[in-house]
Amino acid sequence: MTAYLQASGVDVSFGGLKALNDCGFTVQQGKITCLVGPNGAGKTTIFNVITGFLRPGAGSVSFKGQTLDGWKPQAIVAAGIARTFQNLRLFVDLTAIDNVLASMPAQTGEEPVAAIFRPFHVASAQRHRRVEALAILNRVGLIERANDFTRNLSYGEQKLLTIARVLATGAELILLDEPASGLSAGALDGVMALLRRLQDDGKTLLVVEHNTRVVQQIADDVLFLHQGHLMAQGTPEAIVNDPALAEIYFGGTI
Repeated sequence: MTAYLQASGVDVSFGGLKALNDCGFTVQQGKITCLVGPNGAGKTTIFNVITGFLRPGAGSVSFKGQTLDGWKPQAIVAAGIARTFQNLRLFVDLTAIDNVLASMPAQTGEEPVAAIFRPFHVASAQRHRRVEALAILNRVGLIERANDFTRNLSYGEQKLLTIARVLATGAELILLDEPASGLSAGALDGVMALLRRLQDDGKTLLVVEHNTRVVQQIADDVLFLHQGHLMAQGTPEAIVNDPALAEIYFGGTI
């Protein structure tokens, strides 16, 4: 059976430093897979390879049986894969809804001929897109902040907005880079509940996460990366309770 997402033998080097070393794994459709490991293990690097921001020196990534080698990030998003970033990358001087609208594909306003000769069609399409954007904001719990400038949102709300932007692309495979980092306990619970709802909606999630409580509560499968290589794969319980992995991750028992 064809793997949903598969990385095979991926190597990435920065100068003399090998960030990924024969890295390979599979992700199952419809599951929440957490990617864990100590700092510098290569987690964000493999995200960059999967999403086309970084070309590996060797190896390949395939999605639903189709290789993504050499694809640009825009083409990978169009194929159904989108991601968030650790540094959020939001348009802080735009409103929350405008951030979502900017992430939607096939922007009608980018077609000047249609705007001139079919203005009513363009206006109708823009209204429809705004309704869709509001529905996405409602899905992540930000409907009441739709018209607020992004710079005025709390950090937790900005994290939710990054997820809303990914949903706006229509991607079926969502890569989240530390979605729970820096959040209060209440906001953390909200993000975990949201990720489960997205899974119920049919999304597949690959999540970089350091918080073992989050991993244990949301993950169906866990990938443990160390020194750029997949060291272990298994259930959250098996990975978290493995003393050898705990020694690598924390220098002691998790």
